[in-house]
Amino acid sequence: MSGSESAEFDTTKPSIARVYDALLGGKDNFPADHAVVEHLAETVPEVAEVAKVNRAMLGRGVRYLAGVAGIKQFLDLGAGLPTMENTHQVAGALQPEARVVYVDIDPIALAHGRTLVAGEERTTVVAADMRVPAAVLADPDVQRTLDFAEPVAVLLVGILHHLHDDEDPAGIVDQYLAAVPAGSYVFITHFCDSGPEARELEKSFLQLLGTGRFRTEDEILGLFRGLDLVEPGLVYLPEWHPDGEVPSSLSIGQRLMVGGIARKA
Repeated sequence: MSGSESAEFDTTKPSIARVYDALLGGKDNFPADHAVVEHLAETVPEVAEVAKVNRAMLGRGVRYLAGVAGIKQFLDLGAGLPTMENTHQVAGALQPEARVVYVDIDPIALAHGRTLVAGEERTTVVAADMRVPAAVLADPDVQRTLDFAEPVAVLLVGILHHLHDDEDPAGIVDQYLAAVPAGSYVFITHFCDSGPEARELEKSFLQLLGTGRFRTEDEILGLFRGLDLVEPGLVYLPEWHPDGEVPSSLSIGQRLMVGGIARKA
């Protein structure tokens, strides 16, 4: 999450976006990213399942926001590389007038994202660091695409765990929510300190990528402070508005992330 759009990317070093793409079985990754995935899988063999569960949650969450909540504007922060069921596609199927801004700083994610949305009048991809809300919110493309007088869904899906504690993730959430009106929503998924496997995986993430904090449930709940959580609240991802029956006993991979959606009153 560092660098600039104009900087040449170094494929000999792993990137968060490309490692996630590799976990999903994508093609936009390199040997350095594969090596990270292999090491993570040695720690927790189910690590690829985590990425797939998170991606499925993105689709369900956006469907809820666009369908049930009637949201027509989406700010997708740290969006990563495009894959199946991208935010603008899911939202647009339910809200044809939906407007979506993708924000990322990874050069490959930006290039592929712009190819994906080429010709889309209501969707744009912005090169910015989501850790600097003032800069993101002031970006001309963000201002042109979104109307901040109307409700906005702020998506922080699988990204806040890549912020260290001293980067104040809760404060960053507060800054984005302060910029949107009542009736807006925030959608967060996050690595969870759910047991010894999670703590070992956290060590591997921090060693290999330098980021990846597995926070406690109480710490993650703190990210929703002052907001009204949508039922069923903060839960393991497979338990949030599932499309089918949820297993009575979740696997290790299914318990490594929690998520929820909350409304600004």
